[in-house]
Amino acid sequence: MMERRSFLTSAAFAGAGLLMPKWTRAATSDAFTPTVTTNTGKVRGRVVDGVHIFKGIPYAAPTDGANRFMPPKPPEPWTGIRDAFEYGHYAPQSNRARGEKQLEFFGILRPASTLGPSEDCLNLNVWTKGVNDGAKRPVMVWFHGGGYDQGSGGALGYDGAGLAKHQDVVMVSVNHRLNILGYLFLGDSGGPEFANTANVGQLDLVASLQWVRDNIAAFGGDPNNVLIFGQSGGGGKVSMLLGMPAAQGLFHRAVIESGASLRAGAREAANKSADSLLKALGISAGRGRELQQIPLDKLMAAGNTVRVGPVTDGHVIPANPFDPVATPISENVPVIVGYTRTERTVYEIDTPTYGQLDEAGLKQRAAALLGDSAEAVIEIYRKRYPKATPYELATDISTDATAMSSIRLAERRAALGKAPTYHYVFAWETPVMHLRAPHTMEIPFVFNHIEISETMTGPVTPAMRTLEAASAGAWAAMARRGEPNHKGLPNWPAYTADRRAVMIFDTPCRVENDPTADVRKIMETRPAPAGPLS
Repeated sequence: MMERRSFLTSAAFAGAGLLMPKWTRAATSDAFTPTVTTNTGKVRGRVVDGVHIFKGIPYAAPTDGANRFMPPKPPEPWTGIRDAFEYGHYAPQSNRARGEKQLEFFGILRPASTLGPSEDCLNLNVWTKGVNDGAKRPVMVWFHGGGYDQGSGGALGYDGAGLAKHQDVVMVSVNHRLNILGYLFLGDSGGPEFANTANVGQLDLVASLQWVRDNIAAFGGDPNNVLIFGQSGGGGKVSMLLGMPAAQGLFHRAVIESGASLRAGAREAANKSADSLLKALGISAGRGRELQQIPLDKLMAAGNTVRVGPVTDGHVIPANPFDPVATPISENVPVIVGYTRTERTVYEIDTPTYGQLDEAGLKQRAAALLGDSAEAVIEIYRKRYPKATPYELATDISTDATAMSSIRLAERRAALGKAPTYHYVFAWETPVMHLRAPHTMEIPFVFNHIEISETMTGPVTPAMRTLEAASAGAWAAMARRGEPNHKGLPNWPAYTADRRAVMIFDTPCRVENDPTADVRKIMETRPAPAGPLS
């Protein structure tokens, strides 16, 4: 069996030199941080440009061997002072293919750890302006994207120094189990030992929040003022946490970026995936313990042939969190939810006909989503965007249609009449590859570090700086007070069924009421198309 610390999967994000970003953050350090005492031992990090940075702190035990597919266990204490200087291991990645240009655009979001993937991946990173100072800074905990099978909290694009420095928050990013290691459902097929072991990747996130509750005060944070946020698959993870009893009380605000998920997977489909995996590995039903003995490379190869994700198991995720109604579990948690204006352009950039579409193709795409109403909607959008090409019109219409999950989540939370929900569209368009406002576009602005993200944003301009301050300021205000308004942003009302206020993040930012009304009213009677969760 391969030694777990050296195992490398055929990860789509790792390897090729063309994926390296065109910049690197300066690695020089002014000093070591003061020693911080956690509940498992002492750590020290580095101080860079006034920010105290701690990387690779374990929040739970390794998950190989008998811990594979099991809920996370507390980390083992250590003696002495642990150096938290480098990103820790990240989860083994699936072999899901990505196009070359897509990978180039996503380059700064790929895992940055030099340690590579491992089952020993339950670690987190902390950025803060002060430690051991008794301050009660709001805490922002980031759950990375990449669907449920790729990605890492230790990516350069998720560097939390900008938020810590400019917004005076404590930023935390998290690694957790992915793909079959985190989301294979063995509750029915694995045997009695696995009866309550569903969604262990989500339980990892709960364990990270428990670590924050128990330790973040020493890092200058307020454990009673924690915001969780995530994008794409990370937004899906946040959506699920809002419906998980085990997570209740561990966070107090939430942001879902381009990943609103109304429901988890069905138990029946999850059982089929588990049965398929067991069959591929020659293991009989009820003998799930044998999976813990399979070499990791063989297990991952078999796991790449099945699809997994969160599942409504009746215990960890007792029911669909927002379908057909919003869960009361998180009814008192304020939420921001939204998406980018042209989500799918980055997924289409590698096609040979990217950006090319004639009138017939426009009508065909619109009809697939809107049925007999397609031509009427096309004319409405053509009047609204008279200079748009057929491809651009198709992109605008399809994005508004796939945004229905965000809209329905906001509607159903508003119907509870409890904590507010705020809806947004990130509409600023990048000059990079003519992608307009693609999936992940808000990340450099929300993380307050556009200066290190030019491979995604292009050269920095004063207008971009204003948008950065508006975006990062709104997320930080949400963390600090439970509502996103601040002096650098027009007043952003909560979402209600009668007004449907949406903040449009652009240059300048503005509020529009029900901007997708024409498509929304049609889609209310049709299933919401799946948006990107990658």
